[in-house]
Amino acid sequence: MQRVAGAVVGSAVGDALGGPFEFGPEEVFSARFPVPGAGGEMCGGGGWDPGEATDDTQMAVLVAESLLERDGLDLPDIFARFQRWAAADPKDIGLQTEDVLTNGMPWDLAAAIHFQVNQRAAGNGSLMRASTSAVYFAAAGQEASMDAARRIAALTHGDRAAWEGTAIFHELVRVTLEDADPLSALPGVLDLVHPDHRGRYGTVLAADWHPDQATEFNGAVWPCLGSAVWALRTTRTFEDALRAAIDLGGDTDTVAAVTGGLAGAYYGLDAIPERWTQPLHVPLPGFEGRVLRLADLLDLAHRLGG
Repeated sequence: MQRVAGAVVGSAVGDALGGPFEFGPEEVFSARFPVPGAGGEMCGGGGWDPGEATDDTQMAVLVAESLLERDGLDLPDIFARFQRWAAADPKDIGLQTEDVLTNGMPWDLAAAIHFQVNQRAAGNGSLMRASTSAVYFAAAGQEASMDAARRIAALTHGDRAAWEGTAIFHELVRVTLEDADPLSALPGVLDLVHPDHRGRYGTVLAADWHPDQATEFNGAVWPCLGSAVWALRTTRTFEDALRAAIDLGGDTDTVAAVTGGLAGAYYGLDAIPERWTQPLHVPLPGFEGRVLRLADLLDLAHRLGG
């Protein structure tokens, strides 16, 4: 349960920590907070209150509550919750996700039609919300967990690249919850990736890859996942992994959310600084003004991992 709670809370912490630095340049976080552990990093800004989680965690909570209330994967229910949230004017929502959720198409066609029309749907918007589903499906085993990841991703993302990145994340979390090393598991995980996308993910998940080598912005799903794995591989604590992720600049909330999910599962809840978890809160637009706080996220994690 330390790892389960670490994955859920760690992802939310990364999201809230990275949100104020989104689309900024590299090294801004360390320039502002040069001494690790000094405090004040949950600073807010960019429209976010200190400790406020963005759409990444809001959507992860919606997935979690659907899985728990429907006792498993109910794709139309998840999509309906997403639509309700999107209609409530959240502070932040991905352009592609917004279009899919508001284009009036049914749940099983909306993302596919968007992709057919635009030919671009490989953003990290399905990866960013995957911490809760990764925890929930871990006990079901490798195949079931990766299948669920792909199906949930496909609700908003018609490009298979997004499905595969989310499935890899699910499997890395599953392995970590079993007390195995996710980095050692990577070669085997890549064998499970669709052949059309295996090479792309093999590149960004390689031991010698650095985010500076990315050929796309880290708002795309594969450099985002690669950056998160790089941050975990090249640091030794939860805090250092998050600092490294946010210092990459760009889509900092999502890169840090994915990093936080992996690092939280790896190091456990106790490794997450209390000064980061205490101000954490997750508003849920469209859901009666609800705001989840640490105790709510811990309860959610325990039920997901139970």
